[in-house]
Amino acid sequence: MSAPLAVVALVGRMLVLFALLMAVPLAFALSAHDPAEGAFLAGIGVTAAAGIAISLATRRFRRELQARDGFLLVTLTWVVMPAFAALPLMLAIPGLSFTDAYFETMSGLTTTGASVLTGLDALPLSVNVWRCFLVLVGGLGIIVLAVAILPLLGVGGAQLFKAESAGPMKDAKLTPRIAETARGLWGVYFFIALLCFLAYRWAGMSWPDAFMHMCATMGLGGFSSHDASFGHWNSATIEAVAVVFMMLAGVSMALYFSAWRERSPRPLLRNVEARAFVGAILAAIAVVSVYIWAYGTYRSYPEALRHTVFHVVSIGTTTGFAAQDYALWPMFASLTMLLLGCFATCAGSTGGGIKMVRMLLLLKQAQHELVRIVHPSAVNPVVMGGQVVSARIMQSVIAFMMMYGAAMSVLTMLLLFSGLDVVSAFTAVIACVNNIGPGLGDVGPSVNYGTLTDFQTWVLAAGMLLGRLELLSVLVLFTRQFWD
Repeated sequence: MSAPLAVVALVGRMLVLFALLMAVPLAFALSAHDPAEGAFLAGIGVTAAAGIAISLATRRFRRELQARDGFLLVTLTWVVMPAFAALPLMLAIPGLSFTDAYFETMSGLTTTGASVLTGLDALPLSVNVWRCFLVLVGGLGIIVLAVAILPLLGVGGAQLFKAESAGPMKDAKLTPRIAETARGLWGVYFFIALLCFLAYRWAGMSWPDAFMHMCATMGLGGFSSHDASFGHWNSATIEAVAVVFMMLAGVSMALYFSAWRERSPRPLLRNVEARAFVGAILAAIAVVSVYIWAYGTYRSYPEALRHTVFHVVSIGTTTGFAAQDYALWPMFASLTMLLLGCFATCAGSTGGGIKMVRMLLLLKQAQHELVRIVHPSAVNPVVMGGQVVSARIMQSVIAFMMMYGAAMSVLTMLLLFSGLDVVSAFTAVIACVNNIGPGLGDVGPSVNYGTLTDFQTWVLAAGMLLGRLELLSVLVLFTRQFWD
């Protein structure tokens, strides 16, 4: 019993830290004199009080984290934090239910960008700031942020970092100390975020809009302060800035860290996954732009190319911004973008999906099996980036893909059982499990998730959690062996 309580004790301390993050929207509320000021003061008070109470009640159970504790702590954190993040929304938006508020904040922290809210232009500035700021925080993970400062609290963080980090290869260290690694990643993250913020302002956004859309861009979360999203500006310059920084955020932050340490772009240029990510995006742009132009969706190819570049990058990187209602495009184009979002981004980026590295490993494994059929005795190991991939990693990738397929099937069937049509159900699950945001049908870019029932909303919130924590980190908690 003491092991779970030791994890709960740490959740309490993290709640106190999380309460401090609410000071950001509170500062905007005070500066803009908007009516949500009291909502954030209450949110800070309740969250901090709950964290202190939990910490005091469990203080005698504190100890160094063990191997399995990281998975429990990560899952608990990502389940509990959205509940407290939802408090200011419920207090500031009349009639907003806990279910919808929790979905909105889970969507933010998991960088999904699926929204149940309408009338975003009329919301208090601080509410929109909070929604978008959650995306920035969730981008590299509140756990990684905590790992950077937990040593100051006397708590080791290696298991948390391993449990929360995206991708199959989690054992490689950038620095000797895991906290130093986390701080380095956040340093890179915030430096690029600052450039993004200034670029949006230069392109024509107001300072608050530049901040909010920087948060949503760097976290690849896709929240906006306007119902029309990027269609609000209809600006090719603003869209170009978004494209550049969405692409930057779709690459592993660790590669930027390595490039900075080596004072050379070689770590980026020679990385197989990063090259495949860029290649997949470019190939999709070429195919989709020609297709929708030939289909007659747009009169000229330059116009088709402009909108294709923005939306392929947006959906392919799992951001979810929209400047056009791409649900009106031919189904081939819309589904191509959604399927691209299932795998295109790099492990270690802020994007969702199964990650490009897993797709590459699966393709190499398939090629390996074809060769083995022809030459049963040949020694033909799976190689990536000049290194032999271990059998343990390949087993992990295959297990992940089996769980991924099962989760997608179960969640889709649950939505179909609840009465949702097949296009909406299937694309909503794709969009939420892969943290893309908008789907098609009743959850397309011109509408949102606000029309769903509470049951459907909770199913998709669970899908976001599974996708953000890459399934196995959550599902391992439901095995008997974990608790033995």
